[in-house]
Amino acid sequence: MSPRKIETSRTGDGGDGRYRLLVDAITDYAIFMLDTEGRVISWNAGAQRAKGYEAGEIIGDHFSRFYTEEDRAADLPDRALRTAVQEGRFETEGWRVRKDGTRFWAHVLIDPVRSPSGELLGFAKITRDLTERRKSEEILRRSQEQFRLLVQGVTDYAIFMLDLEGRVSNWNAGAQRIKGYLPHEIIGQYFGRFYTEHDRDAGAPAKALRIAAAEGRFEKEGWRVRKDGTRFWAHVVIDPIRDDGGDIIGFAKITRDITERREAQRELDQTRQALFQSQKLDALGQLTGGVAHDFNNLLMAVLGSLELLRKRLPPDPQAERLLENAVQGAQRGAALTQRMLAFARKQDLTLQGVDVAALVRGMAGLLQRTLGPRIEVVTSFPGDLPPALTDANQLEIALLNLAVNARDAMPDGGKLTIEASDETVENHSDVGLSDGRYVRLAVLDQGVGMDETTLTRAVEPFFTTKGVGKGTGLGLPMVHGLAEQSGGRLKLYSRPGGGSRIEIWLPQTEEVGPRGAASAGSVHLDAEAVCTLSVLAVDDDSLVLDNTAAMLEDLGHRVLVASSGQEALKLLADNPVDLVITDYAMPQMTGLQLAREIEGLRPGLRIALATGYADLPPGADVDLPRLAKPYSQAELARLLADLSPAHV
Repeated sequence: MSPRKIETSRTGDGGDGRYRLLVDAITDYAIFMLDTEGRVISWNAGAQRAKGYEAGEIIGDHFSRFYTEEDRAADLPDRALRTAVQEGRFETEGWRVRKDGTRFWAHVLIDPVRSPSGELLGFAKITRDLTERRKSEEILRRSQEQFRLLVQGVTDYAIFMLDLEGRVSNWNAGAQRIKGYLPHEIIGQYFGRFYTEHDRDAGAPAKALRIAAAEGRFEKEGWRVRKDGTRFWAHVVIDPIRDDGGDIIGFAKITRDITERREAQRELDQTRQALFQSQKLDALGQLTGGVAHDFNNLLMAVLGSLELLRKRLPPDPQAERLLENAVQGAQRGAALTQRMLAFARKQDLTLQGVDVAALVRGMAGLLQRTLGPRIEVVTSFPGDLPPALTDANQLEIALLNLAVNARDAMPDGGKLTIEASDETVENHSDVGLSDGRYVRLAVLDQGVGMDETTLTRAVEPFFTTKGVGKGTGLGLPMVHGLAEQSGGRLKLYSRPGGGSRIEIWLPQTEEVGPRGAASAGSVHLDAEAVCTLSVLAVDDDSLVLDNTAAMLEDLGHRVLVASSGQEALKLLADNPVDLVITDYAMPQMTGLQLAREIEGLRPGLRIALATGYADLPPGADVDLPRLAKPYSQAELARLLADLSPAHV
């Protein structure tokens, strides 16, 4: 290719002059021309600035001097010109060399210049220094690579991207560890496969993407499914990814397996709840224990005085009837105290035959007063219903608990039905009982009912649906325990909006057993059965102390009285004593502490502990005869008979 001279006019028409002025004024781009052989034939200010040569230093030289030695050795300058001629354009980026030998990263564009007839006249070459941009891009590339390595190195979080349709487009090591899929197994698949079948049917995956697109973020916790089908509890965040124009081009999804944290939190919540219930129950136990002690002292004074009064009154039917009413009222008070203690302390059951129909009829007034006028109580019992083997007092408490639960389930009122039937279990039916005959006692309501989850947990201790602080969660567990200890079973049937049916299955027995405390009537003892004893009675309550002394004297014994442990020890030092009866709960020195002091001073002296508590505190487990308050003269006489020298 022979060179052709391109003549330029510095004084041509005004348009050409203005064009040259425009090119020369550009300093951000090196704009110059080459002849057909590649020699520089023009040079602008931008070229001088970018490459360092002045026009006089470079015009006439081959443009290859701007290339690196490696590129010249590879014949890159000539190939660039040939490409421009053949394809009409050559464009590339690469290293170029300045006059001072330094390199810069250049964007290069070479266009062929032709005459109107198509003859090649030379080349127009535009070069731009992109060194700074390339540095920024390199920094960005390294940052992106570091970020990619960081994301790939994270194993505690599943971090991956979704396209607009929700298909997985990349996959990190954390995603592989948490979800179980290798990259080639999941990339290109719809992310809905990580959801449960129920969530997929409900459209949860698509809804998550819609929320992320509309609100800029989607965040939720829920069950997700691994490759092997197992579930884990996940914390999920989905963010939309937008291009420079603000259009969404995909989604970034971060998932963390928080199953262990959720279980730990659930256990912590359960522990806190159980602690709250335990503290509440403990407070209730302390309250009822204190009430029982004080109330029993009052009842004992009343009952003891009534017994002694009965002996001293002349025969008078009307007075006898009034006296009996007073005794029965006091005995009911004692039963009420034991019922209160049953909510706070475990008590031994007295299993005996119970006429269930008669028991429920006897509770009718109590039930109606407890439930209020908006609850209609209906009972249904067959006339030949056999007795059930259980504890009558505890069965009353159980029925009262069930009735209160039914009332709470019917805030607008309704009908409560208590019914019983004679049942026979054969071949270990689904009731879960041994073969035999049972009484099935059922309590039915028309309340809100229970769902399957609640029904499953209903007999768990401390589980309640009444809200924190509104229920002990012990009602149904107590009923369950009564049924089990009686040899029966508790069965629950319910559905939301359909009310509940609670059944207590109890073994049948043949005879109805005696109910209530021993008769508090007159005591007749053989004078020779119990010798006259010298008894020291100790109690800080003067009413109880006077009453105990009166009953002992009425039984023919000599009595010393002390209102404290210290006073009792002084009396023991100066008087012969055969037996000590001491209250347990006394200030400064308890009855148990007094007993230990007496054992050290008078080994072998018989001691009985009188208490109104259902159980003694921890550490008070001693082998001492116990006399439960309120005690009658008959019970006191039996204790003396058991502890008299003839029986010891």
